[in-house]
Parts: sequence; C-alpha cells; structure tokens
Amino acid sequence: MVMLTLSDVGVTLGRRRVLSGIDAQFAPGSLIGIVGPNGAGKSTLARAMLALVPTEGRIEIDGVAPAALPRRELAKRIAYLPQGQSLHWPLTVERLVELGRLPHLAPMSHVAATDRHAIERAMARADVLDLRHRDATELSGGERARALLARALAVEAPALIADEPLASLDPGHQIDVMELLHAEASAGALVIAVLHDLTMAARYCDRLLVVDAGRIAADGPPAAVLTPALLRTVYGVEASVETGGVWPAVTILGRAPD
Repeated sequence: MVMLTLSDVGVTLGRRRVLSGIDAQFAPGSLIGIVGPNGAGKSTLARAMLALVPTEGRIEIDGVAPAALPRRELAKRIAYLPQGQSLHWPLTVERLVELGRLPHLAPMSHVAATDRHAIERAMARADVLDLRHRDATELSGGERARALLARALAVEAPALIADEPLASLDPGHQIDVMELLHAEASAGALVIAVLHDLTMAARYCDRLLVVDAGRIAADGPPAAVLTPALLRTVYGVEASVETGGVWPAVTILGRAPD
C-alpha cells in the first residue's frame, strides 16, 4: 500500500508560479479526483507527486521523498498515466502494454510467465484484447487512450495516478474506465485521477480536491465540495447541483455574470 503526503508544496516553472501551499494526504483504498479549471495546476500537481517537476516543500511516499527513490522502485510503487501521450513508434498494442512491466524486469531479462499474466489482465481490464495485434500508432484517440491505460495497469502498482483518463473516450468507455478505477481503489489501491467531468467525478470519487489558481480551493466528499457557490467562484459558471440521488449531479447552466 502507498501513502502520499504533501506539505506546503509549491512549483515554479520558468517565471510562472504554478502551485503554492499545497497540503494534502492521500491514503490507500480511495479514489481521489483532482478537478479545477484549465490552467489551475492539476497536471502539475500530479507530476509533482512523482518528482517529474522541481518542487518546494515536502512530498513523501510512505515517508520517503520520491526524488530519493530509484526510478525503478518509484515506478513499481506508483503507475502513471500521463495526459495526451503521443505514440511515435509502430508497436503493437500488446507490445505497448508489455512496456508496463519494465520496472519489474532486470536488464537484458525477458518477459516471464508472471509478466505475461499481468499483461493479459491489463488488456482485458482496459478492453483492448481485440486490439492486441494492431499498430498502436494507427489507433483512434479512444483506442489509444485505453491501450495506454492498459500499459499503466500492467505495472500492477499499489498506486495509480491518471491524468485525464477519460479524454477521447466515448460515454460507454468513460463509465468503464471510472468503474475500473473505482474497483482498483476498492481493492486497496490508491488511485488519483485528474478529471474534467464533474458528474463523473462526483459519481465515482470518494474525495475531490479542487485546484484553482495553483491552490486548493476545496477538499472533501463530492457532495460537500460541489456546491453552486464553489462552481461560481472557481469555474465562473452558474450550476445546478442535484443531491437527491445516489451521487450529486452537476448541470452547468451558463456563465456567471461578472
């Protein structure tokens, strides 16, 4: 299991202050959504957790700074699905998913039976078994997104950070992916997902972290966080939030008046 702790975390990229004063703790067994408007710092926050950008403050993975962990060990603990990843090499989908096992392989070693089983499980869970022999560079946007998710799942890490895993997916596959992420968390994994669809986030996430202008604007259960007042302040929109169902349903009505 993986526990992530952030204390007074800040990130400056070039001359731009992207994140400031981020304090949060992420425990295993939960699906946590990071939401907020474009340019708020959501993806930067996801990358900061993996020491992919220079940070200030303290980040700890099970009490250890990620920069202090060997990259192979970090990759075994936290699988990462980046946003909008491009594919430039003509690999089959099966071979692409196989790359998810690299953290477990010694140099010059071959894929073992345990790795092969992990690859098969990942392809089945991401619904890409029928694409296994297709060239990954020839896939549609949605097919590519699912193949890349399968690669992350093949790591079989106790934690997963997914940056916009619903991008390019049709509604059915969006539901499939959120069900999968929720199942991973229910089985004990720590799952953090950067999301834009607020109703999907409210339906599946145990907790939402709202990021606005590089700071945490709200943190808590979806029903407590997604209020018309917060959506007006953070997104600049008027919204209706129905709370009578199993999960909050957010309907955007229009831009909030200036």
